[in-house]
Amino acid sequence: MAQHDYDRAAVRTLIDRVLAEGRTSLTAPEGRLACQAYGIATPGEGIAGSAEEAVALASGFGFPVVLKIVSPQILHKTEAGGVLLGLDSAEAVLAGYHSILANARAYDAEAEIVGVQVQQQLPPGQEVIIGAVTDPTFGKVVAFGLGGVLVEVLKDVTFRLAPATAADAGSMLDSIAAAEVLRGVRGAAAVDREALAGLIVRLSDLVSDFPEIAEADLNPVLATASGAVAADIRLILDPSPAPARPQHSRADILESMERLMKPRAIAVIGASAEPGKIGNSVMRNLVDGGFAGEIYPVNPKADEILGRKAYPSVLDVPGEVDVAVFAVPARFVPAALEEVGRKGAAAAVLIPSGFAETGDHALQQQVVDIAARYGVRILGPNIYGYYYTASDLSATFCTPYDVKGGVALSSQSGGIGMAILGFSRTTRTGVSAIVGLGNKADLDEDDLLTFFAQDDNTTAIAMHLEDLKDGRAFVEAARATVPHKPVVVLKAGRTAQGAIAAGSHTGALAGDDRVYDDILRQAGVIRAPGLLEMLEYARSLPVLPTPKGDNVVIITGAGGSGVLLSDACVDAGLTLMQIPPDLDAAFRAFIPPFGAAGNPIDITGGEPPSTYEATIRLGLEDPRIHALVLGYWHTIVTPPMVFAELTARVVQEFRDRGINKPVVASLAGDTEVEEASAYLFDHGIVAYPYTTEKPVAALGAKYRWARAAGLLPAAPN
Repeated sequence: MAQHDYDRAAVRTLIDRVLAEGRTSLTAPEGRLACQAYGIATPGEGIAGSAEEAVALASGFGFPVVLKIVSPQILHKTEAGGVLLGLDSAEAVLAGYHSILANARAYDAEAEIVGVQVQQQLPPGQEVIIGAVTDPTFGKVVAFGLGGVLVEVLKDVTFRLAPATAADAGSMLDSIAAAEVLRGVRGAAAVDREALAGLIVRLSDLVSDFPEIAEADLNPVLATASGAVAADIRLILDPSPAPARPQHSRADILESMERLMKPRAIAVIGASAEPGKIGNSVMRNLVDGGFAGEIYPVNPKADEILGRKAYPSVLDVPGEVDVAVFAVPARFVPAALEEVGRKGAAAAVLIPSGFAETGDHALQQQVVDIAARYGVRILGPNIYGYYYTASDLSATFCTPYDVKGGVALSSQSGGIGMAILGFSRTTRTGVSAIVGLGNKADLDEDDLLTFFAQDDNTTAIAMHLEDLKDGRAFVEAARATVPHKPVVVLKAGRTAQGAIAAGSHTGALAGDDRVYDDILRQAGVIRAPGLLEMLEYARSLPVLPTPKGDNVVIITGAGGSGVLLSDACVDAGLTLMQIPPDLDAAFRAFIPPFGAAGNPIDITGGEPPSTYEATIRLGLEDPRIHALVLGYWHTIVTPPMVFAELTARVVQEFRDRGINKPVVASLAGDTEVEEASAYLFDHGIVAYPYTTEKPVAALGAKYRWARAAGLLPAAPN
């Protein structure tokens, strides 16, 4: 059934009737009608109002059959003793009918009993769950995993945004841990993947078409080699679904962001001549940082600040103002923002705290309303400010930063922002921007992504976030960005909260971090497990060239490092190349007899620089090898800087010839390996001392981005 064949009118009528009756869930027979309208296969069934009707229905379907209680008040039928399986005779159905009624009345004496559902019992198959839930961040999401009674025990479930495409549905079948079961194990036939994927798409279309469907379960779905049938259906309604969030157009976002990041004039509201004041620090950073545009201090009690004429109000400023940076207490922001709006500024950067983060949601909303009235975009409040190095712009009260490069970083937290600053300074990471988002009263990550995606000064983006205001807007912006440059996200708050009040299995499973994890992956985002990893990925990804294939080869001077590097490659999802005989022989020609070819290639620790050089050359020359992982062991025969210089020289030689493969290195040794690692990093080779995990993790992140960007095929299963 194609989308245009869906009977939406029938579902609309059904949902309206249920809501008009004051109910928030559909009975199983009603759920079956809704599913049938969307082409979701269900078994033959009927509702019996007496034992005799149950027997007649069962005889018509053929034995065995299943009996289920039908009651708007009894959602979890199994818990109520309201499900009986495998009834294979008229006598069994007769007795089962009376047993189910007794169980239901014992479970809830006040429940309305509509009848007993008599359902054709399906032949054995693989039990899976297909469900949907309304996530507070991402809206409608669809779920797939192993089903039946083990669904909440195993929790082997994956999520995608709804409506899901056929490609999304296919990827879900391969994303669960038990994916191999679906392909057939121990002689069992593989399930009908097309039928399963079709059910995922249809259910996702159903919940997307009707916002009132808050949760949905098809559990179990019995999947066989010849099809997939939803044996049990649960649909839960929300009579007042949340309205769609208002959206800014891409053109409007870019217009505001261009003026924010590349302003011609900045006003500092609350500028101060007194050292130690935030208004003084912001002014000093703007002036000392070399910002070439106009800087207007605004302070009614000063005539001049840092050699610049001060103005009592932003309305007194003689020229246009693109950005107003606020360094006044929160209670003074609304009145000053009114004036900024009347001045025609594009953005207000609200450094002060004292808004929603302290419980004053009303004050924050007042500020948002004022800004919206004038078309002013708000950055913050409760932030450290922002940097955009291409404009020599340090609009912050924190330490300045002027190492220009291609990495754009953002954070919700001021503390994390300062960690970003410190890491960047220590590692000399070139940044295009560092942006504080704070409370995200207005501007948020999707606005930044929209700008950085088309910003010629930015080559990679890394974001620390605690939440997303609008998950769908973020996904849309990320999908538009990832084909051009990598996006790394550190999502704080991974602890499972659960969905205690959820009325469905899917709802209970969706309450933790797995929804974020799956949907960020769906958007092509690289998720960092921690702060240091986020920063290292941001530093490394612009350095590494994009691989042209999956074959990774390890060349190491120490067998122990080779084993650890192999483990790290597996953990990072990399493919260690199966070395063909001719390449094996070529490597063996350069290593001693007691070394080991294969993969890792162990050249042993006592080898001179010429052995490192020869094997690295071979790894770069052979077109079947797509990436190199180097494991160096500190010896007097080949000192660290000798290794670093020869490696950088050889890699650059091949780059000059148009052969540009990603090369990462792990250096083990005395403290000299620190200088050698820094030298390699400066020459486009991601290298770390004292660790086998970090360089390989960076390479794995580059591979994940290349796949998400469509530059490499999906990872082999």
